[in-house]
Amino acid sequence: MTGIRAEDFIDSIAGALQYISYYHPPDFIHALTAAWEREQSPAARDAMEQILINSRMCAEGYRPVCQDTGIVVVFVRIGMQVRWHTQHDLQTLVDEGVRRAWNNADNPLRASIVADPLGTRRNTGDNTPAVVHVEMVAGDSVHVELSSKGGGSEAKCRFAMLNPSDDVAAWVLEQVPQMGAGWCPPGILGIGVGGTAEKAMVMAKAAATESIDIQQLQARGAATAGERMRLDLYDRVNALGIGAQGLGGLTTVLDIKVREAPCHAANKPVAIVPNCAATRHIGFTLDGSGPATFAAPAADIWPHITRTASAARRVDINTLDKAAMTQFAVGEQLLLSGTLLTARDAAHKRIRDLLAAGEPLPEGVDFNGRFVYYVGPVQAVGDEAVGPAGPTTATRMDDFTDLMLGQAGVIGMIGKAERGEQARAAIAAHGGVYFIAVGGAAFLVSQAIKSARVVAFEDLGMEAIHEFEIVDMPVTVAVDARGKSVHKIGPARWQKELADQQATTR
Repeated sequence: MTGIRAEDFIDSIAGALQYISYYHPPDFIHALTAAWEREQSPAARDAMEQILINSRMCAEGYRPVCQDTGIVVVFVRIGMQVRWHTQHDLQTLVDEGVRRAWNNADNPLRASIVADPLGTRRNTGDNTPAVVHVEMVAGDSVHVELSSKGGGSEAKCRFAMLNPSDDVAAWVLEQVPQMGAGWCPPGILGIGVGGTAEKAMVMAKAAATESIDIQQLQARGAATAGERMRLDLYDRVNALGIGAQGLGGLTTVLDIKVREAPCHAANKPVAIVPNCAATRHIGFTLDGSGPATFAAPAADIWPHITRTASAARRVDINTLDKAAMTQFAVGEQLLLSGTLLTARDAAHKRIRDLLAAGEPLPEGVDFNGRFVYYVGPVQAVGDEAVGPAGPTTATRMDDFTDLMLGQAGVIGMIGKAERGEQARAAIAAHGGVYFIAVGGAAFLVSQAIKSARVVAFEDLGMEAIHEFEIVDMPVTVAVDARGKSVHKIGPARWQKELADQQATTR
């Protein structure tokens, strides 16, 4: 009978979570590099270039690839012959591993988990509790597959209870465009088919952590209905032209993963779980001989890319006015310098409540003529001005956009992914603009932030309002002053381009 020490299990969980915070899986780097090399869309190619450079920087600097270091999801397969040397339950052991990973002094991770979700939504401070799935299996070892799932991709999960005769692939193709770019493509789509509602979702989440092997499947051919659907959906999803960051391009997914389970004759449960460009997951096995160890990836897996920004226009946001902003073109690349304020969901709600009550904003918070950046940064270490500080999904702030552009006086916003019709209308009405930074390039983006300080709502933790001084922050014009959106124009153009290319080769 194998004995598993609690400390070995905890250390393995903590070590794995630190490891995946700064190392991408090699299969992801190889697949993304191949996609970058064949990409024809300049905007999508630039986005993938930033993600690859960011990945190498994080691996060398041991800092998170994304500021959203995720919610921890753990799949534990426990052999029936295993004996645990502890008085604690499994959840407690996992949570202690999470706590140690998040409180690592050399690489602290961002606490994003809130308790009392229907009430105070208080941050737990250490990213616990994790979500733990347990399966008892034959054997005398413990196998763990874990991931750290970002909120942007988690928000884009989909589920449906289809009729038995319904076409799963057709439903997936209907859902993917509606998911937008908030899940930070290109990435992986995990699909669960069968079981029950909760079983389908769990299968999809587990599938999204599998290694990328679509090219090998293409080479050998499909042997099952599930493999045929993988190949079919891989081609058809990429033919949608959504592209990296939703900018339009050849590659939206790097792989499609499918898991199946028997289901009731009256049902066909189907779930989609996207895995974003952060792609944090790893597996390890404990056999009683000690904690798991994790070897660094080979240094040569990253392509040698030297980023050049000579084509981008430099913009001083401290002197920018609405008249000048009318000259920005959708899809144009800019390098921003100046002072901006940050705000996310919780801060926006407080701002709205204060303005509705006729009360002033906190001292030091003046949005008039300024840009707001939707971000919740990681804690700084060493001589950093701020830790990794990539954008969060802007769509969540759509309900506040008219208020911020009007009553609060904001002239522009920076985030990631598309804006909804309501927000685009507000941008056009006020003559504002919306820029995107690349989701999944948080450490690279943070290099442009030269100083940072909290100016309001410090109790909100990572959601507090910060003031950033930035120099040459790379962004793309996503919605111009007339309300035109790159997330509408780009994918439509590339969907047509791909359809024309396919028609030509027939």
